[in-house]
Amino acid sequence: MTEDLQELSLHIELKRPDEVVATEIAYGELNVTVTVAGLVNFVEFLRADRNCRFSTLVDITAVDYPERAQRFDVVYHFLSMYQNARIRVRVQVREDEMVPSIIGIHPSANWFEREVYDMFGVIFTGHPDMRRILTDYGFRGHPLRKDFPTTGYTEVRYDEALKRVVYEPVKLTQDYRQFDFMSPWEGAEYILPGDEKQGAK
Repeated sequence: MTEDLQELSLHIELKRPDEVVATEIAYGELNVTVTVAGLVNFVEFLRADRNCRFSTLVDITAVDYPERAQRFDVVYHFLSMYQNARIRVRVQVREDEMVPSIIGIHPSANWFEREVYDMFGVIFTGHPDMRRILTDYGFRGHPLRKDFPTTGYTEVRYDEALKRVVYEPVKLTQDYRQFDFMSPWEGAEYILPGDEKQGAK
């Protein structure tokens, strides 16, 4: 499998030298970093090339690196059922930079791109309906950014008792809990379900 991925990596680098920034094989998948300007052409190449045929878009997500100048990695996962292989395509973008939409090639990218916009604030040019998909109307900020505050925002929910929509401040609290990490086979002093039968003999 690794040899096949190495051959595929070499093929991609030879065919698309202007678009490919870097390649790497990790965890049984080929990772390719491409330029923002070359993204659409590269995705079209992955789908149409006889040695690739990555015809299925699995998902699109992003990763936030606030300390970097190119703050976000927008990550695409593709599947080739013909080659029995997966590929991860990544573009690095600045906070004020826009990414071209790939809806023209993969219509299923529609909601994925909207989710990345909603959660991270990355805008996709050429998208026909670039609006939030998971957060509420009027929501401010992008929840999966590393600098998004965990308190101070307002939650909107329907209250069944009041029979109306209520607005409440968001409070994300974690109660302190006791966890017993002991193995039940190594000296645990509590009785597990079914053990009471052992003691009855």
